[in-house]
Amino acid sequence: MILPIYTYGQPVLRKVAQDITPDYPELPKLIEDMFETMYRSEGVGLAAPQIGKDIRVIVVTLDVLKDEYPEYADFNHAYINPHILEYDDSEMQTMDEGCLSLPGIHEPVKRPTRILVRWMEPDFTEREEWVEGYLARVLQHEIDHLEGKVFTDRITPLRKQMIRSKMNALVKGKFRCGYKTK
Repeated sequence: MILPIYTYGQPVLRKVAQDITPDYPELPKLIEDMFETMYRSEGVGLAAPQIGKDIRVIVVTLDVLKDEYPEYADFNHAYINPHILEYDDSEMQTMDEGCLSLPGIHEPVKRPTRILVRWMEPDFTEREEWVEGYLARVLQHEIDHLEGKVFTDRITPLRKQMIRSKMNALVKGKFRCGYKTK
């Protein structure tokens, strides 16, 4: 089922999400719905707060990047209770980011290219691994959502000033996008 995406200004986007346990109700269905919602809205990642749930679940697809990054062919993954344990800030990279919760806004964000992440698979098998490159960027962006942050929190004060009217328009519901929002 396609779910509405909560846009900037919704309180759930500023809450710190809670870890879940294996008995979380209908988790497989939630993950399936999150993937379907992400695909339909043409995103590469979606965090549970973006669909109104303050829990630590994210889904990522990088298959759409397979032409540029062949290593991401068929990459579709759900992360349960993900946490970044360490940032390797020896190499930083600035790239434009956008967000399904901030339609129409794209800004340069500087992030480490490598992070240590711990998460659970959907069957609650624990994993921990150093993640690099584009996947590291996407995971940082999505895990920020779980920490009550959005990517515009990481841009320079000057850039924030320049997009203030767009951000205010989002809060007032004055925007257009090709997917269902709340």
